[in-house]
Amino acid sequence: MTQHRSIRGYVILAMVLLITLCGQQAKAQHTLSISAGSGISTARFYPSEETKWLWGSETLALSWRFYSPKPRFVGAVGIDLEYLQRGYCMGYTYTVEFVDDREIRHYKYYTRNINSIMLPLVWQPHFYLAKNRLRLFVEAAFVLSYNLSSDYSYEEDRYPPGNYEWKVPRDNRFGYGLSGGVGLSVLLGQLEVGIKGRYIFGYSDIIKNRNKYYSGNLDGKENPFYYTPLRSPLDNINVMLTVGWRFNKRGFDEWFVVRKKKDPKLKTFNFSEQTGGSSSSSSRRR
Repeated sequence: MTQHRSIRGYVILAMVLLITLCGQQAKAQHTLSISAGSGISTARFYPSEETKWLWGSETLALSWRFYSPKPRFVGAVGIDLEYLQRGYCMGYTYTVEFVDDREIRHYKYYTRNINSIMLPLVWQPHFYLAKNRLRLFVEAAFVLSYNLSSDYSYEEDRYPPGNYEWKVPRDNRFGYGLSGGVGLSVLLGQLEVGIKGRYIFGYSDIIKNRNKYYSGNLDGKENPFYYTPLRSPLDNINVMLTVGWRFNKRGFDEWFVVRKKKDPKLKTFNFSEQTGGSSSSSSRRR
């Protein structure tokens, strides 16, 4: 627990420094925001294992967005610096009960918590309502990650909980994936307050596949696998509250662009004008 607090402290300090630096140099089309929330996480194993969602995955993020001044480009691009708790619950053993000739398995779970630094590269299309006081948006991102630390525990204290020992042949520190989400923000002057939900879909494996690391049963108690899985990406679903600051008082340039109105009258096509009157002159010669 002390280690988790120290990691969060370093992340918060980095965010404060970034806010100070960006606040001095930011221009009209930039915003900075802080997000915090909680959610659920799991892993997708292949071959499949019995898993369930792990609740209480905390997240804390600093986000920078740049809004294009051109009205034809809808939305913003940006980058996030995020601390995210990930992990999974996997059934490592079970007992069997037969009810009406049906086999029912009662699993005991191994839980692993992972502390990660995430770096989503974000595209955020949006549109405004209520005279630019309400903003609805969706997000799409390519996500890079680095796993800082991890711990584990067994249900019913089969083994005492402890810190997960990282091994280069077995464990991946770096990862990547895709992210998507939706959100709603209320603009109060230069302040923007909102809520958003996001799904991070992992593509990289938290445990290297058996072609690189096969003898999982030779590990210590931190690894419950009898054999290493072929695939082990991590997924997260989080809901976050956001508070942001827009670095200009006037508003975004796209609010004030006057679009040209189309002429409702359709112009009649005159064939003789387009051909220089050649059709009428040739008919007179005949």
